[in-house]
Amino acid sequence: MDIRHIAAQPSADERTAVDALLGPPQSRWDGGSRADPRAAHASVVGGRASRALRHLLLPALQALQARIGWISEGGLGYVCERLNVPPADAWGVATFYALLATSPRPARVVHVCDDIACKCRGADELVAALERRVGPPLSHGTSASAAPPTSSPQPPTSGWLRSPCLGQCDRAPAAFVTIAGEQPREFSVGRVTAEQVIEILNGARDHTVVGSEDPADVTSITAADVSLVTTDAGRVFRPGKDTGHDGPLLRRVGRVDPGSIDAYRASGGFAALEKARARGPAAVVAEIADSKLLGRGGAAFPAGRKWEAVRTAPATPHYVVCNADESEPGTFKDRVLLEEDPFAIVEAMAIAAFAVGCDRAFVYVRGEYPLAAARLRHAIDAARASGLLAGLDIEIRRGGGAYVCGEETALFESIEGRRGEPRNKPPFPVHAGLFGRPTLVNNVETLANVPHILLDGARAFASAGTPQSAGTRLFCLSGGVRRPGVYEAPFGSTVREMVERAGGLLPGRTLRAILLGGAAGTFLGPADLDLRLTHEDTRAAGAALGSGVIMAIDDSVDLHGLLLRIAAFFRDESCGQCVPCRVGTLRQEEALHRLTAASNGDDAARELALLEDVGAAMKDASICGLGQTAFSAIESAITRLRVFGEGDVRR
Repeated sequence: MDIRHIAAQPSADERTAVDALLGPPQSRWDGGSRADPRAAHASVVGGRASRALRHLLLPALQALQARIGWISEGGLGYVCERLNVPPADAWGVATFYALLATSPRPARVVHVCDDIACKCRGADELVAALERRVGPPLSHGTSASAAPPTSSPQPPTSGWLRSPCLGQCDRAPAAFVTIAGEQPREFSVGRVTAEQVIEILNGARDHTVVGSEDPADVTSITAADVSLVTTDAGRVFRPGKDTGHDGPLLRRVGRVDPGSIDAYRASGGFAALEKARARGPAAVVAEIADSKLLGRGGAAFPAGRKWEAVRTAPATPHYVVCNADESEPGTFKDRVLLEEDPFAIVEAMAIAAFAVGCDRAFVYVRGEYPLAAARLRHAIDAARASGLLAGLDIEIRRGGGAYVCGEETALFESIEGRRGEPRNKPPFPVHAGLFGRPTLVNNVETLANVPHILLDGARAFASAGTPQSAGTRLFCLSGGVRRPGVYEAPFGSTVREMVERAGGLLPGRTLRAILLGGAAGTFLGPADLDLRLTHEDTRAAGAALGSGVIMAIDDSVDLHGLLLRIAAFFRDESCGQCVPCRVGTLRQEEALHRLTAASNGDDAARELALLEDVGAAMKDASICGLGQTAFSAIESAITRLRVFGEGDVRR
C-alpha cells in the first residue's frame, strides 16, 4: 500500500455503504463520475474542505466493515477518494483497530473473550472446546491467511476470534457477535457455552436467548429495530438481592425505562439542566469545584479545575467529550450507566457544554458496546426533539477496538480520523484538545455525578466519602464472587465489604488474591482485605483504585496464566509509538514465558531482574499511561503474592 491512487474498484455494496454515511459524491474528485478526460490532471486534493472531512475516516471504514465484513482494497480506495486521504494514511488507520479487518473475513464472526475476568469463569475451557469442535480461531493479522480455510469444519460464512475484555465481566464468559450485511447486526452474549457459540456460527441463534441464566444476558440491536433500544433491558436486577442501588448513580437502573424520556423526566430528569441554566456557567463550575468531584476514569484529576480551565480558555470553539471507551479489563460500570440510564449522561453533557461554552460535543463509545451506543443515540434524539439541548450537537463515535484510545489524547486522534496514538503533553486538552481547541473530557461515571451535585448541592455530595475522596464510587465486582455486578458505595468502604456485598466467594473456593484497578492495577493479598477504598489509602498502600475493578481470584485460577494474559494484553494493545512501551511490553511477555519454564533458581532470578529493569524503563519513559502501568499488576504479583518466588506452586 502506498500513496498512489488505488486501481482496484469498489463493489456496488461498498459504494452504497460509504455513500450512506458521506452522502453521494458531489464532484468527480470525491468519487463521482469522471466523464471528461481533459480534467484528469486537475485533481483537487487538500484544502479546507478536504481537511474538514478527515474526521469521518474511521466511521467510513466501520461502514465498510459492517456491510462487507472486511475492508477490501477497492473499498479502501473509494473511501480515500471520497475523503481525499492518501491510501497509505488510510491503511495505517485501518490496520490500527482490532475490530477492522483488512483481509477477507466471514460475515458472521463471534469474538470470544479470553481475558482475565473470563479466564476466572471458564474461558480457557470454552476456547479449548471451540478449537476441538470448530477449528482454530481466525487471525487478527492483515495477511490473506486471515481468511478461514475452505477445509475448516466451521461454516464458510462464519468464524470465531479470541478477544480481549468485552466489558461483560459480570456475565463471564462472554462473546460479542458481529454479522455484516445490508442490515448489519451486533449483540453480546453472557455466560456463553461452546454449544451456543456453534449455534450462532451456524446461524441458528441471532436475536434469542441462548440458554443463559438470565434473559438479560443476551442483548441485541439492529439499525432498524428501535424497540430493542427502548424496551429490552440490557441488565435486569432481581428484587431481593443487593443490587448496589443504594446511591444516586444507580438509582434508576432496573427501575426506570431507559428508552422513555417521559419516564426519565418523571424521575427528576433534566431538572438539574434547568437549574444550571438558571444559575449561569460560572456558578455551575463553582458548584462542581466545591463538591471536590475527582475524575472517575483513573487519574482522579479535580473535575472543577478542568471545567474552569476550559470555560475561561480564550481560544474557540470549545468542545466537550465523554470518554466512554471503557476498555480496562474487568471494567463495565460505564456500560451499565449507558445502557440503563442514558438520559442522565445526555443531561450531564448538556450541563457541561453550557458551563464551558460549547455547542458541539462527542461521545466516544467503545465498539463492543452496541446496545449502549444505540440507547444513547435514542436518548440524544429524544432530548433534541423535546428542545432540551438548546442547539447543542452531540455526536456519537464508535471505537474500533483499541484500548489505548481510552487515553484522552489518543481518543482525540481517533475522532479526528487518525491512528489512536497519544500526544505528548503539554499542551493539555484544556488548552489544545480535540481539533486543537480547548476541550473538556470526562468519563461516563464522572459526568453521571454532575446532575446530582447540582440538585443536592456540593456540600451534600462532599459529605459522603472522605475529605480527599468525596462522594460515592462505582465498583465492578467480578471473578470468583457469587454475584458479579456494579455496586455503588461511598469512598472509605473496604475491599472486604465490597466482596461480601457481591455474595462472597463461590462455594468451596478460597481467596488467593484481589486484582484492584484492572490489568493496569495492583494485586492485593488476603491480608489486604481491610484496605479502605479511597485514593489516599490505596496510594499509601502502593495501589490505586483505577477504574474501580475489584476482581476476586480464587484457588481455581492459574495465576501464572493470568499474568501471561495480562502481559499479552499490553503487548497487543501497545500503539507502538514509543520504544519503551513497544519493546518493553514484548520483552516483558517473553521474560514471563521464560520464568514459567525456568528449571532452577538462578534462571528465575535472572529473569526477575530483567523484568524489574524493563518495568522501570516502561514506567519512566513511556508516553502514556499504557506503558507506564503495563508492569504494575505483574510487579505486585511478584512482590505481594510471591509469584515465581520460593514456595510458589505452579498450577
